[in-house]
Amino acid sequence: MPQGRVHSFDDPDRFQATFRAGSYELLDLPKGRFHAELTHVDFSRLQLQRSDRNGLVSVRSTSLKQRVSIMFLADRDQASPRRNGMEMSADDVSVHRPSATNHLLAPGPSRFSMMSLDSGALAAAGDTILGRPIEAPLQTHLIRPAPGKLARLRALHEGACRLARTKPDAFGRSSAVQALEQDMIVAMVECLAGQDSDKAQRTGGSHARVMRRFEEFLAARRLEPVYLVEICAAIGVSERTLRTSCQDHLGMAPIHYLWLRRMNLAHRALLRADPACATVTDIATEHGFWELGRFSVEYRALFGESPSVSLRRASPS
Repeated sequence: MPQGRVHSFDDPDRFQATFRAGSYELLDLPKGRFHAELTHVDFSRLQLQRSDRNGLVSVRSTSLKQRVSIMFLADRDQASPRRNGMEMSADDVSVHRPSATNHLLAPGPSRFSMMSLDSGALAAAGDTILGRPIEAPLQTHLIRPAPGKLARLRALHEGACRLARTKPDAFGRSSAVQALEQDMIVAMVECLAGQDSDKAQRTGGSHARVMRRFEEFLAARRLEPVYLVEICAAIGVSERTLRTSCQDHLGMAPIHYLWLRRMNLAHRALLRADPACATVTDIATEHGFWELGRFSVEYRALFGESPSVSLRRASPS
């Protein structure tokens, strides 16, 4: 049944676990107290999400296999983020290839609107509305729809999220919800079908291709310590090219990114472990941290508590 829900978070782990439309990993977190809100709206075919979050943050996400998702700024006045190394303005829509790994660097408080539709349902909607199917994209890219079409989509998305916040029981009224869903699908298809003729699709060019190979390499060696020279040789690029690509996409050097990923993996492992069986030493060394004193200091600076405290409050699944 269609429904709308609003979630509020002071814990980044709960926030990224609740985030939908694929896996979602916060890398660099905002300094100070974390706060975020997620609004979920589920129609029969369309899924909506809005994220409101404080502070600068770097995010790595992987979209779902069978759904085409899009993202745009919920607030035109917020600072422009970088999506896969490309500056994303309030006039842009990010269109995500299914199963793609993407990077987002938000320079301050961010408010993003997201929606997704099964790839088959999107093709059928395009056929009905335009007389031709809208196919799932072969790569993630930015488009710039006609201003009026994006303004309508933004207004409909905001209206649905406002309904979830103020009148969640309204989603039990099937006729009204069906009409809203249909309006949103039409608006989404019209944005995907057309864009200003003088604004070509942007894909990030050669740096985007480098980052795809980089992420594929890391996926194959997910829990193993890897080194910059080894990575560059495996994906066929120079250290300088990889450094530039990571700086554009992530706002950080590749070595720091690798370190953050391993820290986050260790953090999640500690929170999911059984304190009766696991030790901090075992988990730290499994994730490539051999200097345990240094690991503890850096872990506390990043997550606000010691590794042993995380392990003690673990909830084995």
